[in-house]
Amino acid sequence: MKKILLALLAIFLIIEEWLWDLLTAFGRTLFQWLNLEPFEQWLRQTDRVVALVAFSIPIMIVAPINILAFVLISKGLILQGILMELLAKLLGTLLVARVFALTKPQLLTFAFLNVIYTTITRWLHWAHDKVTETTVYRWMKQLRV
Repeated sequence: MKKILLALLAIFLIIEEWLWDLLTAFGRTLFQWLNLEPFEQWLRQTDRVVALVAFSIPIMIVAPINILAFVLISKGLILQGILMELLAKLLGTLLVARVFALTKPQLLTFAFLNVIYTTITRWLHWAHDKVTETTVYRWMKQLRV
């Protein structure tokens, strides 16, 4: 059972990596197309409180979409829930991850965010190491190249 779960997680992880790379590139292109470089530069240099507010805004946009996705799934609307969760993932990658990347130094000056970030990062590295050791992950990684 453990091998099956790790294999499924490996497949999920490689798809996540593919999507992350694609969406990150798309996000950069979109921000350039919308001429948001001056805003990004300002955001990089803003103080920690403004950075926290800026980071909170996309979270407040994405969180309700996640909740709606889980409600749809719990009501038996599986496809709609999965599509809604995909939308949340796309927006999360485009908005939340982008703002976090721009404001990370300021945000990590908050002790509570630093502890959360460090804890989650440590756990994710541990889980990533477990999954990347699987044969399925190595095989999928070769397919990616």
